[in-house]
Amino acid sequence: MDLHALLLARLQFAFTISFHIIFPAFSIGLSALVATLLVLWKRTGQEHFHRLARFWTKIFAVSFAMGVVSGIPLSYQFGTNWARFAEVAGNVIGPLIGYEVLTAFFLEATFLGVMLFGWQRVPAWLHVTAAILVALGTVISGFWILSANSWMHTPAGYALRDGIAYPVDWFRVIFNPSFPYRFAHMMTAAYLTTSVVVLAAGARYLIRREFETEGRTMMRMGVGMIAILAPMQLFLGDQHGLNTLEHQPAKIAGIEAHWENKGPADLVLFALPDEKNETNRAQIAIPKLGSLILTHKWDGRYAGLKDFPRDQRPPVTSIFFAFRLMVGIGVALIALGLIGAWMWWRKKLFTTLWYLHIVARTWPLGFIAILAGWLTTESGRQPYVAYGILRTDHALSPVSAGTVATSLALFVLVYCVVFSIGIYYIHRLIWIGPKGAALAQTALPGGLPNRPLSVVDHATRESGSGKPRP
Repeated sequence: MDLHALLLARLQFAFTISFHIIFPAFSIGLSALVATLLVLWKRTGQEHFHRLARFWTKIFAVSFAMGVVSGIPLSYQFGTNWARFAEVAGNVIGPLIGYEVLTAFFLEATFLGVMLFGWQRVPAWLHVTAAILVALGTVISGFWILSANSWMHTPAGYALRDGIAYPVDWFRVIFNPSFPYRFAHMMTAAYLTTSVVVLAAGARYLIRREFETEGRTMMRMGVGMIAILAPMQLFLGDQHGLNTLEHQPAKIAGIEAHWENKGPADLVLFALPDEKNETNRAQIAIPKLGSLILTHKWDGRYAGLKDFPRDQRPPVTSIFFAFRLMVGIGVALIALGLIGAWMWWRKKLFTTLWYLHIVARTWPLGFIAILAGWLTTESGRQPYVAYGILRTDHALSPVSAGTVATSLALFVLVYCVVFSIGIYYIHRLIWIGPKGAALAQTALPGGLPNRPLSVVDHATRESGSGKPRP
């Protein structure tokens, strides 16, 4: 086996999945947001809900497109770089991905066109229904993808024959031991990430004193969701951790940099893990709190890294810091949501400038937390690509390091160009604001839009000056 090819193949998959995962997560949240706004518009008749729905639909379209484009190369890499994995686990993973296409992607694709282009072509009830079905499709898509990924962490319902996994119980395959926890955790992360972006956009508009009606609505929706979802995510994360401790104890030991099971474990807040000498340097820890969190007992104990052979341990340093980054952001979001809810109750949410300036800059936090969490769970599964079935170094295709390096360089080049343009376009859409989305069409009776605006109209301020926006 070529160790350089293995490293490059892992880097290539890590690079492409890191780009990919943030867009589907954002799309899941945005589709639910748009559906909610359209339902509110249909029930109340308030046009600012319609303007916001049209505004966020444009951003959803860009995010959805980039998610599809970035996801296609991932499946090809199973055949090009990870042929042995495809051979061993393909009987299980292949159908699960196929079910995602059949039940979710087709549903999304069918009604996506109505959602994007039906503003003036279909009745309002049909347009609202299409948005709801697209949102449902994104959840179903996440269901199948997370089922497949969870099976790689906690395989179940299969039989090994000559080293090949064959499904024998599809219910156990789909609802494998870690799937319910991972699905709930990831879906909540998607909605929480979108809520932070919506909150940040609303705060920016209030600071600029533009689109104030829409900005207030976005802040109320964002704060409300964060105040509910962020504490909920803490509970879901705790349950996910308990499940991981049961099925992947080496991962938990690595996340906590817990080397020896000598008694109740400390909660290590900070350390510099020394994997060679099997110890932590510059450690800051709270005695026994690690046992309380992971076993819910003051005197609880769990396996340390020294209980596992060196070649069966995950990389400690990366998952130790990635996990703490994710948790730190989660705690910050809990504080952000609860403070915002308190200010909302005190009727100061829209006028407290220091809070507005803080939340206006928080939009990347959810994406960073998702990437940190993904790094934690995927690196923590090492050295296995399918836990207990196939090691990562046995899953590689017979490819040379030069071949993988060439394709990796091309991926980096193309992704950086394409996705930089996409992200810049999303930024421009947010800068133009929801009023541009609303003025893009004048409404027909019943809220159905009629006339498209020109590009100059989109870039014109509400002041009526007729001068393009800088």
